[in-house]
Amino acid sequence: MPASTGRFGRPGRPLRQSPFLIGFIGGLGALLAYTAYQAIQNAAGVLILIFVALFLAIGLNPAVDRLRRFGLPRGAAVAAVTFGLLLLLCGGLFALVPPVVTQSTEFADKLPQYIEDLKNNATINDLNERYDVIDKVQNAVNADTISGALGGVLGGAQFLFGTVFRVLTVLVLTIYFMAAFDRIKGAAYQLVPASRRERVALITDEILSKVGAYMVGAIAIAVVAGVSTYIFLIIAGVAYPFALAVVVAVCDLIPQIGATIGAVVVSIVGFAESLPVGIACAIFFIVYQQVENYLIYPKVMRRSVEVSDVAAIVAALLGVALFGVIGALVAIPAVAAVQLILREVVVPRQQQR
Repeated sequence: MPASTGRFGRPGRPLRQSPFLIGFIGGLGALLAYTAYQAIQNAAGVLILIFVALFLAIGLNPAVDRLRRFGLPRGAAVAAVTFGLLLLLCGGLFALVPPVVTQSTEFADKLPQYIEDLKNNATINDLNERYDVIDKVQNAVNADTISGALGGVLGGAQFLFGTVFRVLTVLVLTIYFMAAFDRIKGAAYQLVPASRRERVALITDEILSKVGAYMVGAIAIAVVAGVSTYIFLIIAGVAYPFALAVVVAVCDLIPQIGATIGAVVVSIVGFAESLPVGIACAIFFIVYQQVENYLIYPKVMRRSVEVSDVAAIVAALLGVALFGVIGALVAIPAVAAVQLILREVVVPRQQQR
């Protein structure tokens, strides 16, 4: 029986699936995938900033919701949380900048005396007689060296301004995400089928609360690290103990590697004071990091995020190994989310089979 012509004529025969056509379509798919990969790779820096801002917004949203329970509108609650962040940021800068400027000025003032002490040092004089050290240093200080140093200074300034730009970008995006958090979440839920929307919303809200609890736990651990460092530096008599404690607390917010960075900075300052003080700083941080990594950190995360000690340590290590600092930042909330999905979705389905 002939096929009906219909309004637009009789349909033609199906296209023959020749190897050429299959290869051509496969090549187009591979080219599209490679183009998407290149686009994501080129925009990786911006995507990381967006991801960090979204993560911070999720972590700060419980504070916004708590302020809203006191009767504040969402805009006022977001403004209050933002003001608190800016206050902490300004307080940290106020604690750090004066010591850096003062010590740099002191070093510049004492530099001639350091040079004279080196000239009077017997070892330096012996090296100068054998290897002409002073003459080589003087010959190295020429126009090319000065130009290179100037380029280094300009590169440092470019890095500084780039860092400030990235921090401001994350801050602005975080404010926008916090202000539109409910709308973004509602729009995402609309993409889920209506029959499953309620359950997906409940599970997702629980996962988001885990991220907020993780942020609170991380801040608590950083505060403990800063207070402990401040007390130790007061006892050891190290200069600028509050500023160094702020450095340790801020660095401790970076999982796994942050505590080591803060320990190195404080230990360098301690060795600048004297050799015994530097050794004491190194011993203190070695002991404290063991206590934090295997006692404080797992217990706080187990209470706040409900993740076991072993899972917290393994997740942090794998996050650093796979994705660096960003991976360490989201490792524990990700484990908490996976545990929740397994408990509420996967296990009940397996029980029904």
